[in-house]
Amino acid sequence: MTVAAVIVAGGSGLRAGGERPKQYQLIGGRPVIWWTCRAFLAHPGVHVVQPVIGEGHEQMFAEAVDGLGLPLPVIGGSTRQDSCRIGIEAVARHKPSKVLIHDAARPFVSDALIDNVIGWLDRFPAAIPGMPVAETLKFAPGGMVSRTVDRASIWTAQTPQGFTYDGILAAYRKAEAEQTQGLTDDASVAEHAGIAISMLMGELENRKLTTADDIVMADRDMTGRELQDRPDVRVGQGIDVHPFDDGDAVILCGIAIPHTQRLKGHSDADVAMHALTDAILGTIGEGDIGTHFPPSDLQWKGAASRIFLEKAVSLLEAKRGIIANADITILAEAPKIAAHVPAMRAFLAPLLHVDPSRIAIKATTMEKLGAIGRKEGIMAYSTVTVRLP
Repeated sequence: MTVAAVIVAGGSGLRAGGERPKQYQLIGGRPVIWWTCRAFLAHPGVHVVQPVIGEGHEQMFAEAVDGLGLPLPVIGGSTRQDSCRIGIEAVARHKPSKVLIHDAARPFVSDALIDNVIGWLDRFPAAIPGMPVAETLKFAPGGMVSRTVDRASIWTAQTPQGFTYDGILAAYRKAEAEQTQGLTDDASVAEHAGIAISMLMGELENRKLTTADDIVMADRDMTGRELQDRPDVRVGQGIDVHPFDDGDAVILCGIAIPHTQRLKGHSDADVAMHALTDAILGTIGEGDIGTHFPPSDLQWKGAASRIFLEKAVSLLEAKRGIIANADITILAEAPKIAAHVPAMRAFLAPLLHVDPSRIAIKATTMEKLGAIGRKEGIMAYSTVTVRLP
């Protein structure tokens, strides 16, 4: 028996605001879709996870789920109904007996809920989670109350919605052949095809993120969950210095800043990122950059320092650690750093898997004292706090 999960992420998510669709915005240091996909990938009862994304979202998706080992996504249609059908068709080669269809914008789905939906499909051809409506309902066309609606037996619908694979595939193909549109969820498609649907108790936490406020609350909740599970607090420190050389820009925290010189080093000489990398390695006793990327190794000549930082983060995460805060101080007479700090934080945040608010970047001069004061180079200090189980 094979269970497939189709993760629907084709929407534009405009109501959530921001520069990116809601499924790609950060909560708990990771994109919403990362948490959602991981929940199904980690579940022992799910054998195939198939993402469905919007046209033009390919690069955002690849960056968001990097390292999860997901199959290539399929491109959805102009409506959720079309996207779901495309996703269901895409898993046909795996010959699943059951399929779960889930909104990417519901990242708090639990193992228990996934278990329940899969289990109920042993007794019913379709099973969807939901919550009984607790509040009084009013029918108010035009904003004027016409009557009170009896809320008995009224439920809100959640996902994952589960179906026998052959049944829901046939239902979607039927709706497509009949050109029936406007079916807002998978259960509606099943209803249209005459499939009996069972309702099971969902979870309040399994909410769909829709607005900007939802994203803010989800970030707070997910971060709290991650920190609660990691009581071991550690602090690491990193220090680095690089001299100037002929050039026209310096690279600091991944951002090229125009200048009359560049920094000299075996890699791209990103002194701030090197200090940050060493601070992270220090929290887990993993040496320094030179331990993992020896300057004598020519393959690292001119390399982007994000490679070093990503290695340090991966070593931390291998121990189930997360970054709670990163503080960087850059010592330089020139160039001026302040105007570039927002771009630096935005560059580092997805690499560290934290919200930019958890990254501090400051710059100061040496009041013309010493080598830095004589404009011979730039020095950086970094302190990082991490949490481990």
